[in-house]
Amino acid sequence: MPSANNTAIVEISQTANQFRSSIVLQYDNKYIDVKSILGLFTTLLSSGQYELHVHGPDEAEAKKAMAEVFAKHQLEIAIV
Repeated sequence: MPSANNTAIVEISQTANQFRSSIVLQYDNKYIDVKSILGLFTTLLSSGQYELHVHGPDEAEAKKAMAEVFAKHQLEIAIV
């Protein structure tokens, strides 16, 4: 998986911030709040298996939007 670029990170975070749901990226044993740009910068640099956990009142819409923004930037993500 290629390193995420700044544009991808900003778009992912902006997309996450449109929702009230909690959106957390799991990588190895780390959990990162996707709404935090800083958290994404330190995490999306390494390749590996990412899982996205979405919980909240608008989680269906949030999952769909997050899947689209990750796919747009060729980032592989498993939404659980």
